[in-house]
Amino acid sequence: METKVSKIDWLILFCCLLLGILAEESFFRGLIGISYIVFIMAFYCVFFWRYRHFSFSHQRLGYLVLCCIWLLAISYTLNDNMLFYVLNILVIPGLVIFHLVLVTSPKKHQWSQRAFIPYLFSRLVGAITYNVSFITALGKGMKSGVDGDKFIIWKKVLIGVIISFPVLAVVVRLLMAADSQFDRLVGDIPNWFQVVDGEGIARIVLVIIFMMAFFGLMQFLYHKQMKVFKQKDIQQIQKLDSVITITVLVLINAVYILFTIVQFKYFFSGSLQMDYTYAEYARKGFFELLFVTLINLTLSTVVLSFGGGGKNGIKRMRQTMLTILVLSSAVMLISAFIRLSMYEDAYGFTFTRVLVHSFMIFLVVILGYTLVKIWIEKLSLFRFYFIASIFYYTAISVVNLDRMVVNENIQRYQVTGKIDVYYLKNLSYTGVIGLIHLYEKDKRIPELRNILINQRREAINANLPWQSYNLKREQAHAKLNNLDIE
Repeated sequence: METKVSKIDWLILFCCLLLGILAEESFFRGLIGISYIVFIMAFYCVFFWRYRHFSFSHQRLGYLVLCCIWLLAISYTLNDNMLFYVLNILVIPGLVIFHLVLVTSPKKHQWSQRAFIPYLFSRLVGAITYNVSFITALGKGMKSGVDGDKFIIWKKVLIGVIISFPVLAVVVRLLMAADSQFDRLVGDIPNWFQVVDGEGIARIVLVIIFMMAFFGLMQFLYHKQMKVFKQKDIQQIQKLDSVITITVLVLINAVYILFTIVQFKYFFSGSLQMDYTYAEYARKGFFELLFVTLINLTLSTVVLSFGGGGKNGIKRMRQTMLTILVLSSAVMLISAFIRLSMYEDAYGFTFTRVLVHSFMIFLVVILGYTLVKIWIEKLSLFRFYFIASIFYYTAISVVNLDRMVVNENIQRYQVTGKIDVYYLKNLSYTGVIGLIHLYEKDKRIPELRNILINQRREAINANLPWQSYNLKREQAHAKLNNLDIE
C-alpha cells in the first residue's frame, strides 16, 4: 500500500500529536478523573472534523455507542469505584475502536454477523500498515530532495557514529580512570542535559505511540474500506444435528424438572433447611444455581445459533425443549436471587452482592428475550445481547452502586444497630460521605470518630493534579473539612 503525503496528512498528524500530548497528560500524571472526558471530547472533535465530508453508516447504533462512551468517561468524574476505574481503562478504548470501525464500515456490512469480528481486527492491522507506508513515503520524500552522493555520505556518517559508540564508551571509561580532571569534566556532562531525563524520554515515547496510533487509525479508516463479506460465506458453518440436539435437551430438562419438583420447598420457603447457617445456606445453593443458569443460557444460545431447521415436528420439539430449558433457568435464577437476599438481610450489603443482584436482573432480561427468540426466529440474538450488555454496563458504571450499598447499610443499622464502618470507609468516597452523615446522627458508633479524623487528615494533605479531579472526592473533602469532630 503506497501512501502519498499531502498537506491534509500533515495537519492530521499535527492534530494527532496534540492528542498524543493530551493523552499522556490525561492518563499518566496521576489518578484519572476529569481528564478522561476532556480527552474524549478532544479526540472526537478531531475525528468529526477529519470525517466532516464522510458519509457515516450504522448511525443509530453509532450514536448509542457514542453516548455510552461519553457516559463511561464522565463516570471517572462523578464516581470513584475502583472496579469500574480499572475496567473502563480497557472498555472505553475498546468501544471507541468499535465505534470508529462501525460508522466507517460499508453500509451493507451487517455488524451483528460474525464476519464483522475479523473485519474489525483487519482495520487495526491496516492502521499499523498505514503508519509503515506513511513513514516509508516520508523517507522517499526526504531522499528525493537530496543529491544522491550527499545522501550516501550522510548515510555513511550515521553508520560511523553508530559504530563509534561502543569504542568511545570503552575509551572514555579508561581515560576517566587515568585522569581525575578528565573524570570530573566528563562526569559533569549529564548535568548539561538535565532537561531530558529518563522519565521525560519515556513520556515522549508515549506521546509518539499515541500519535501514531490515532493517526494510523483515523487515516486508514478514511481512505480504505474492505469489501463486504458475502452472506453465503458467513453461513458456511456446520449445523447441529437435530436428533442429537433434542436428545441432549430432553435429558437435561428431565434432570431440571425433577430437581425443581423435589427441591421446590427448599428453593422458595425463605427459611433455613436442616442445620444450615445463613452463610452455609446461601453459599450452598447460590453459586451453583447461578452457574447452572449461565450454562443453560450458553446452551440455549448455541442451539438457537447453530441448530438445524428440520421438519415441523422436529422443529417444534426443539422449540419446546428450549422453552423448558429457559423456564428452568428462570426458576433457578429466582431461587439464587432469594438466597442472596437472605444473605444480605443477615450479614449486610456489599458492593459485590449488589453487583451480583444487578447482574441477575440483567440475566432475567436476557432469558426473556431468548424465550421470545425461540418462537420468533427472525430476531437476532447477538444484536440484542450486545445492545443490552452495553446498556447494562454503562448503567451500573454511572448509577453509583456504592451509594446503594451505603444507603442499605445505614437503613440496616437503624433497624439492627449493626454496621461495618471499616468496610464503608474502604468502599469509596461515597462510603466516607455516608459515614459523615451517620456520625452527624449518632456519634456513639465505635471507631467512627477515629476513622473520620484520619480521613480529614488525608483530605488536608491531599494535593492531586487537575487530571484527578473527582466530584465525590471533592464532596467528601469539603464535608470532612466542615465536620466538627475535634
